[in-house]
This record gives sequence, C-alpha cells and structure tokens, in this order.
Amino acid sequence: MLDWRQERSNFRPGEWLNLMVTEPYYLSHFLAFFSYFVIRSSANHILFYNITHLLLCRELQAILVFLIFYMFKTVRRETPEAFIADMLLFVKIFLVALASMMDYHLAIWYVIVFTGIYVFTQQPVFQGSGTCSKLTPLQLESLLTEGNNKSRFWLVEFRVSFSADCIRSSRCLPELSVTYSNKHLSFGVVDLGLFPNVAAKFGISLGGSMNQLPTYILFENAAEIARLPDLDFEVKSYPPITKRLLCRHFDLDRRLLEYAYGK
Repeated sequence: MLDWRQERSNFRPGEWLNLMVTEPYYLSHFLAFFSYFVIRSSANHILFYNITHLLLCRELQAILVFLIFYMFKTVRRETPEAFIADMLLFVKIFLVALASMMDYHLAIWYVIVFTGIYVFTQQPVFQGSGTCSKLTPLQLESLLTEGNNKSRFWLVEFRVSFSADCIRSSRCLPELSVTYSNKHLSFGVVDLGLFPNVAAKFGISLGGSMNQLPTYILFENAAEIARLPDLDFEVKSYPPITKRLLCRHFDLDRRLLEYAYGK
C-alpha cells in the first residue's frame, strides 16, 4: 500500500522555505553559503587569472558531483530530514575545499563557522504528529498494564531529540499513523531525553555506540511482539529508517487489511 509516490510526496518547497527562514539551523547554513558568493565575486579582482580559472573549473566539478549526489539520494527515498542533512554536509565539504583555493584563512574561517553552527544549533525534528500520541511513562504504563488500552496493537517509537538518526527518521511514524491508524492499531512516541529511565525498562541503550536510537516496539495486548532494531548486539549497523522499512518490518499492510475485513 505504501508505494514510492507516498514515500516521496513530502518534499514541499514551501515547507522548506519556511523552515529556512524560521529555523536557526537552516538560516545559519543559508547565510554561510550565501557569503561564499559575495566573497567569490569580490575576490575576482585580486586573484590571479590562473587561480580564477582553476577555481571556476573546481566549482563546475562541484556542481556536477552535487547533481549526481542529488539524484543518488533521491533514488534512495530517504526522508526529507535525512536528505537535507546529507546535502548540507556535502556542500560544507566542497565550500571549505573551494575556499582553501582562494585563501587558507578563509577556509579556516568557514570551518569555525560550521563548527559554531554544529555546537549552537540543531536540525529540527519533524513537527507534525499525524495521529501519534506523545506519551509520558505513566501514560505508556497505563496503556500497557492497567487495561486502559483500547487498541489491540500499539506501535511506539522511543527516541531522543538530540540524536541525528532520530531527527532523520522523525517524520516516518507520524506519517505512517495517518495511513494505518485504526481502532485496532495506534501509534505513540516516547521522548527518552525527557524520560531516560524508560530506556532501561525496555532494554534500550542511550549510548550512540549501540546504534539503538530510534527504537520501535510493537505491542499486542501489552506484550512486546516485535521491535526494530532487534536486540542483537552482534549487529553493528542497520539500514536507515524509512516508512517502507517500518511498514515491512511490522506488517502494517497486513494488519490494516485484517482490520478492514474484521479479522
């Protein structure tokens, strides 16, 4: 049910334009990138011809590689947050490299600027909630143990707002909830940054080396029946979280059909 058109339907130019203006993370990147064009146009008068010519060649090469990288990332069907993060990293690397051809002091200045952006700003998580419920530990406990759970299944995402992987996948569950929520299946999110004690209860490590963030757990009548990533400590890496991966791993299409046909 979840096809490639749904996976790519959330790249809205207006949404990202609004974020670029209102979010410090995106605005600071935009200003840093724009400053290069100002400096580049001013430097034409003081750079030697051979340096200017070589710089132009490198800029054209950077644009070509950028387009190839853009098409590759588009084919991979990543979330917009992951796509933007990767593209910003690509541009920063090339910007520092190009600046070093003009003056190594300029390259150092850009490194300092990008380091400051990393330290003082953070890429925002997806703000939409779909039909997901933001759960506190008490609410989750009530749903799973006290018989107040009206849904047979609960798919819960455990995440922290400072994790890059959590930011990249932050829109997956809310958007899946719009399609798959019904009387038998509900969706929830628990912020482990606010409630770190919950992590130990469900066997989730908050350390980045364990690669367990975000963790998705499917409960049936308060019992855990599936999770992603699995509790396999020998596995060192997992594929990026996408709506397609979650849909396949937790059999959401089958569960929706069973609900539709009253099974």
